[in-house]
Amino acid sequence: MPKNKASFNTQADKPQSFQRPKIWTRSFVIAIFIVGALAVVSLFTGVYDIQGQEDGVDMFFITRVPRTLALMLTGAAMSMSGLVMQLITQNRLVEPTTTGTIEWAGLGLIFVYLIFPAPSLMLRMAGAIIFSFVGTMIFYLFLRRVKLHSSIIVPIIGMMLGAVISAISTFVGLAFQMSQNIETWFMGSFAPIQIGRYEYLWIIVVINILIFIFADRLTIAGLGEDTAKSLGINYNVIVILGTGFIAMAVGVVAAVIGNLPFLGLIVPNIVSMYRGDDLKTNLPWVYLLGMGTIMLCDIISRTIIMPFEVPVSLILGTMGSIVFIIVLLKQRRHR
Repeated sequence: MPKNKASFNTQADKPQSFQRPKIWTRSFVIAIFIVGALAVVSLFTGVYDIQGQEDGVDMFFITRVPRTLALMLTGAAMSMSGLVMQLITQNRLVEPTTTGTIEWAGLGLIFVYLIFPAPSLMLRMAGAIIFSFVGTMIFYLFLRRVKLHSSIIVPIIGMMLGAVISAISTFVGLAFQMSQNIETWFMGSFAPIQIGRYEYLWIIVVINILIFIFADRLTIAGLGEDTAKSLGINYNVIVILGTGFIAMAVGVVAAVIGNLPFLGLIVPNIVSMYRGDDLKTNLPWVYLLGMGTIMLCDIISRTIIMPFEVPVSLILGTMGSIVFIIVLLKQRRHR
């Protein structure tokens, strides 16, 4: 349940004694400067000598700037998806990786490749979004029908469903000689990003604006179905709407970048630990920390074995799995 519990007026349906945590604090300003510093480091990290070559300036704007922008947009998208998903399910251990959403997106990409031999990026995005939405709704329906007594069981079941979907994707890939497409998708790397290959990620900005507009309704939905209905909120519509936003964000990232595990688990848990569960005031922090986390992982991936590059999903998955274990142990201690 959210930490910031409000006392509601049944006539006005507005909180009487609820004070939102402040956004523009000294810590937030410091965080902006840190993320800005990471962006500058990302711009000037790489094997190609942009200062010593004649076409260095052109390469800077063709590769470095699009890559850094893609990192920031992707970090915001996946962190936001995890936060909204945790709020809807009232479970801090869920995010697109632990609910099978990202595996459903991969299955959508495979089916698009089956139908269209050389699909455009728009077609790949459409397939990933549709399958992400369907898979996430299946997961939610399963949770509503099965009474689970432990919050730890929820992500375990989600990962089991994701493993089944991943196995189906692998089988289809092997049967139709598409294994290379699956392997490329699982890499989750920003290395191919350049101008002309990342622009669809700007859709994430529109999704984030819509999430901010519906933030209060999603926060109330996070209090539970009975509470939401008593306050005049159509719970099912808000859940479908939130799931649609998640599916769009995950689908766009899956089509353009690939699989990025555990980012939606790390950032929302850190923010909620210190600021509670008010979605509207947490979103700016989640965006900032998501951008900073993925840029830091990408910088490590580019420098750890330079001049070669490690997929950022490897660094991100290692960090995320450690945080996931820490959260599991923390919940066990509380019980």
